Amino acid sequence: MQERKLSAVGIGYGLAAGLCWGVIFLAPALVPDLSGAQFAVLRFLCYGLVSLGLLLPGWRRLRTQLTWSDGKRLFWLSLIGNLAYYTLVGVGVKQAGIAATTLIVGLIPLLVALAGQRDAGAVSFGRLWPSLCCALLGVALISYETLTSTAVGEQPVLGLLCACGALLAWSWFAVVNTRFLASTPIGAHDWGLLLGGMAGAQALLAAPWLLSEQMVLRAPADWLQPLLVAAGVALLASVIGGTCWNQASRRLPLTLSGQAIVIETLASLTYGFLWNGRWPTRLESLAIFLLVLGTSWCLQCHRRPPPTAAVAT
Repeated sequence: MQERKLSAVGIGYGLAAGLCWGVIFLAPALVPDLSGAQFAVLRFLCYGLVSLGLLLPGWRRLRTQLTWSDGKRLFWLSLIGNLAYYTLVGVGVKQAGIAATTLIVGLIPLLVALAGQRDAGAVSFGRLWPSLCCALLGVALISYETLTSTAVGEQPVLGLLCACGALLAWSWFAVVNTRFLASTPIGAHDWGLLLGGMAGAQALLAAPWLLSEQMVLRAPADWLQPLLVAAGVALLASVIGGTCWNQASRRLPLTLSGQAIVIETLASLTYGFLWNGRWPTRLESLAIFLLVLGTSWCLQCHRRPPPTAAVAT
């Protein structure tokens, strides 16, 4: 009963994380005059400030729990799972569109499931491959739609490659972060804030290099809209969504916690089509169906225990 309760709470946290994360694919489209890297720096500057404010009251307690190894882990998790990932997402959205980037990154649950093959309760590849084939076919269709469409950026191939890079970056982050949270006494909320503080420090170091030209070209009043978008994404996706994800990771096995990304995919697609004021095309609809089918199939594999032979007594 307690295990079921934990799973239900974990799934609830996963759903909340997905809905919050959906905004990250829309945000780069709201600031078209900033590059993917520039907006990523702006977002994580805001995220870092929020995290710092929330960290200060408990910093003395946290400092005694942190090791040098934890510091190195924070650096790489933040650099790859925050700054690099979101820079790639931003370029993907601007060059390949929201739908294509979202669907490619939506393969994260399947990659996470494959990465967790040796974990307790993992599903064998023999049961996962049909769902993987469905999802990959969906990605192939959306890639074809992107490359043949005129409603995307000037470099759609670059956009698709960056979306694939974002997929790999966050899949790595999800696996490493989930396994670490299962073995550390540091709370999920505190760890999320530490990641935010590290991301803010890294963004601060990158800001003079990436934002100096914009500081010269933009009047102070012109920064209001990008700052509001960045602050909104920082609070909703990074702080609230990140905390919900860490809570889900503690309550669910690695192969199941990755399914929270399915909700992010559907939420992001909905936000994107509403922003563009259109319905998905036929190919987009088919690609979405195949991806949802593939990830749902993967989820069902985790819910059904494999048949076992009867043991004679």
